[in-house]
Amino acid sequence: MISLAIPDLGTWEGKIFVGILGFSWATYMWEEYLAYRQRRVYREKVEPPKELKGIMERVTYDKARAYSLDKSNFSLIEGAFNQVLSTGIMVYGGFPALWAASGRVSEWLGFTADAEIPQTVTFVCLGSLLNSVVSLPWSAYFTFKVEQKHGFNKQTLGFFIKDKLKKFVVSQIISAPVVSGLVYIIKAGGDYFFLYLWGFTMVVVMFFMTVYPDYIAPLFDKYEPLPEGDLKTRIEELAAQIEFPLTKLYVVEGSKRSAHSNAYFYGFFKNKRIVLYDTLLEEYTPLNEKGKENEDSKEIDKQESSEKKTGCNTSEVLAVLGHELGHWKLNHVLKGIIISQVNLFLVFAVFGSLYKYSPLYQTFGFHQSQPAFIGLIIVMQFVFAPYNEILQFLLTMFSRYNEFQADAFAKKLGHSVNLKSALIKLNEDNLGFPVYDPIYSAWHHSHPPILERISALEDKEKED
Repeated sequence: MISLAIPDLGTWEGKIFVGILGFSWATYMWEEYLAYRQRRVYREKVEPPKELKGIMERVTYDKARAYSLDKSNFSLIEGAFNQVLSTGIMVYGGFPALWAASGRVSEWLGFTADAEIPQTVTFVCLGSLLNSVVSLPWSAYFTFKVEQKHGFNKQTLGFFIKDKLKKFVVSQIISAPVVSGLVYIIKAGGDYFFLYLWGFTMVVVMFFMTVYPDYIAPLFDKYEPLPEGDLKTRIEELAAQIEFPLTKLYVVEGSKRSAHSNAYFYGFFKNKRIVLYDTLLEEYTPLNEKGKENEDSKEIDKQESSEKKTGCNTSEVLAVLGHELGHWKLNHVLKGIIISQVNLFLVFAVFGSLYKYSPLYQTFGFHQSQPAFIGLIIVMQFVFAPYNEILQFLLTMFSRYNEFQADAFAKKLGHSVNLKSALIKLNEDNLGFPVYDPIYSAWHHSHPPILERISALEDKEKED
């Protein structure tokens, strides 16, 4: 029979427990209140506002409204489930139970009972496995019901399962040495272990930022060089114009997974690469459909005039890239890295001072031991929860500011008109609902809503 693992509320452990659980529910209720406000917008804004005239057609507006409502209703149920589950894990001692099970598995594998690193790696693996099993039905329902209903899902069931398995295996291969390194440094680093911990994580982050696009991402999606042609030539000219050290141009097979579109760049120093989703390109045959190209060409020709194309034309793709490269030119990426590293140093410094504080471990049911990785989870996920909420809001505001700056940069390059048309097309292609509750938007949207971005671009045109 499962028993409660709630500490005596009169002790420090009890007070910490109540504080952590209380803040968790307060955050959940705040998020649900914001979601309720936005759902009310979806339900009440049946008629498109006059500001959308010439921006979004009525039929697309209705589709976007239905899609957003379905996503919001799904999130309502999934969020309630996850909140109850996380509360149950705390109340019934899920962490110490999983830690004990990890110890037994570790011993079965031949390690000694006090071998903390193997037990921690096992703990992370079992925790990931349980999380994958619990989240799988939700992920499958969202993919094959919500996304498929609105025309976004392109995955088969076999691809979906294979993709999930592959992601799990790769994540465990990556996490095992990283977790081992973290625990070793905490145990052997002395009083200033948090400095070494920070240095280690910084190196790990930079390493994976370097190797992920070339060696890990291709395990999940197919990347091909952008074919020679007008688009490639004009992208290279754009890069040269702003002295962006472009070395490679890729197209990623996003269409096999989803109809959503995107573009990004990566790389350090003089080795930058740009990646375009095939769904972003209007005049591009998706990579996963090339094999059917010849046999379907006649049918496509018949339907071409009646079907509305998705994606952006060459000029609009250049405008989108002008925005993305604006983030690089204005050092937004570098600023983001610096902010994350400063924040990580603060977290590790606080962890260094709380590492041996036993009431913190006892709050979560660890009365006989104080595992290093458990302490790190407690500090990062629970002790820093209020700080994380405030920080996330500030980062959202910072991101919105950066987006406006990047739009202005693209406008200075002469892409204002095409950027506006690209934003409109991409919003339609992704069925983005253009009307938002102001509080919900301020709290959640790292990218400003389309009407705000278009208004800002038009205001700058008037100023010029």
